[in-house]
Amino acid sequence: MQKTLFKVTKMDCPSEENLIRMKLDAISSIKNLDFDIPNRELIVFYEEEQQQEKEIERIEKAISELNLGVKKVKTEYTEQNNFTENQRQNKEQRKLLWIILAINFAFFIIESTTGFISKSIGLVADSLDMLADAFVYGISLFAVGKSLIQKQKTAKIAGYFQIILACIGFIEVLRRFLRNKELPNFQTMIIVSFLALLANGICLYLMQKSKSKEEVHIKASLIFTSNDIIINVGVIIAGILVNWLGSSLPDLLIGTIVFFLVLQGAIRILKLSK
Repeated sequence: MQKTLFKVTKMDCPSEENLIRMKLDAISSIKNLDFDIPNRELIVFYEEEQQQEKEIERIEKAISELNLGVKKVKTEYTEQNNFTENQRQNKEQRKLLWIILAINFAFFIIESTTGFISKSIGLVADSLDMLADAFVYGISLFAVGKSLIQKQKTAKIAGYFQIILACIGFIEVLRRFLRNKELPNFQTMIIVSFLALLANGICLYLMQKSKSKEEVHIKASLIFTSNDIIINVGVIIAGILVNWLGSSLPDLLIGTIVFFLVLQGAIRILKLSK
């Protein structure tokens, strides 16, 4: 049995982990995946074959297609071949996926609704980012027991749908910049984004808890803030700037950034369908 350690610099939350799992699902030689999100590391265990280098290249290429900044660190032989504990942890994660999906989808509804009411494009964009994460978890759950073709079709549908939403968002940002000078409700932006920040923190905590009960891992997961948490903080800052400057430009700026991230996530999902 061989194991290869990869450094994945852009793997900072469970949604990237699920993308990698789905991408590597078609490689039959892989026996186990060991993720360390706080340290952004992945260990791939796979059967030793005569053409070992080609198998490593195949695995590395598959992960690289997701544009998550993968770098192979080292490969070594291991006698470990019992992954019962890892499989048990994976089952626990799948149960938690339903909880995480529900939280993300609930905040998609909350943020999109309050975003339209408060006229904040930042909140609407953040809601789409929540929906993007829910897509990833949903695909993971739907993919269980499905064929590779069905998984690819599901990923393709989700990816194109996210691209459509992101494009609509960009158009709305442009429309508001050119015509709509009305200020968004900064109090709603700050309060709802703060609640979303707490929700993302809970999601991250639950996923880390399912993999390890060691306190250091939980603390580390909070230090390495995910893109979602950065976005939440960005919307809060935008709300403060809207009130301070008396301008809607900070809201439009954060909205544009988030829509770009949603578009980037959609492209990653589409790569799963290839």
